[in-house]
Amino acid sequence: MKIAIVGPGALGLLLAANLTRTKNETWILDKNTERAKKLSEDGVKTENGNAGFKAKVNVSSDAKEIGEADIIMICVKCYDTEEALKSAKGLIGEETYVLSLQNGLGNLQLMSEFVDNDKIIGGVTYHGATFIDDTTVRHTAKGETIIGQENGKVLGEIRDIAAVLTKAGFPAKITKDINSAIWSKLVINVGINALSAITRLKNGALVENEYAREIMRRAASEAVKVAKKKKAKLTYDDPIQKVEAVCKATADNLSSTLQDVLGRELTEIDYINGAIVRQAKSLNIKTPTNEMLVELVKSIEMNYKNIVRVTGNGKRET
Repeated sequence: MKIAIVGPGALGLLLAANLTRTKNETWILDKNTERAKKLSEDGVKTENGNAGFKAKVNVSSDAKEIGEADIIMICVKCYDTEEALKSAKGLIGEETYVLSLQNGLGNLQLMSEFVDNDKIIGGVTYHGATFIDDTTVRHTAKGETIIGQENGKVLGEIRDIAAVLTKAGFPAKITKDINSAIWSKLVINVGINALSAITRLKNGALVENEYAREIMRRAASEAVKVAKKKKAKLTYDDPIQKVEAVCKATADNLSSTLQDVLGRELTEIDYINGAIVRQAKSLNIKTPTNEMLVELVKSIEMNYKNIVRVTGNGKRET
């Protein structure tokens, strides 16, 4: 198979590095020409205890250079989905499947404007990855990956994609209800991401702090109310217990939202906690905790240039 990963974020690089260890031709499409060159020259280094490795990867900022792929894996931020699909136009052929491995709500609906619905695959992964630098990622957590189509069909091609992911170290399951899997991951992200970005705490520390844990529980509980109204069947029985269990299992992980804030980049808050707030309003459900978290993260984004940090020598800098 020929696989193209769109977006060299932490997850995208981790996937690419692991896929190079299979017999599949693997490419990364990076909109940043300079970074693409660096990745192509230096390769991708993964850190995972004693199991880390360095992989030589095919990278290009030009979809035409890559050509049509059998599978395209979308790993960009939600707000970049439309632009990413436009840039990936040269990768998409009549038999190309496009798999979203993104956070938040709305990605599959947006993808349908560029790709036939029967070629769209939704996905969620519970693997965690943290950037060390532009070419190095730390594999901070392992978990299941779930893929499927909104129409519930389980085609041979989807089984093949699941097999490829599994062989690459991302054990994948196929579901006939991908929307429930997406909502299940969303509830977890709602509990963790914004709160970790505001407090600057790793996932594990959130459940060790009684105040953070209480806010996390309230945020997740509001998301569950919305999910139930939307008739999304969660893949676990106790959402609060699940969120806390994920925090413990990924204790050393920096959530993607925290990584964004530390890097002073735009977050996906509108597609995670913000999505809950929007959905709740249309259903007449109150979500005060999520509204507060959205407002706090947005206030941080708006004031990156004014954030004061204390350096190792005790000096303050912005």
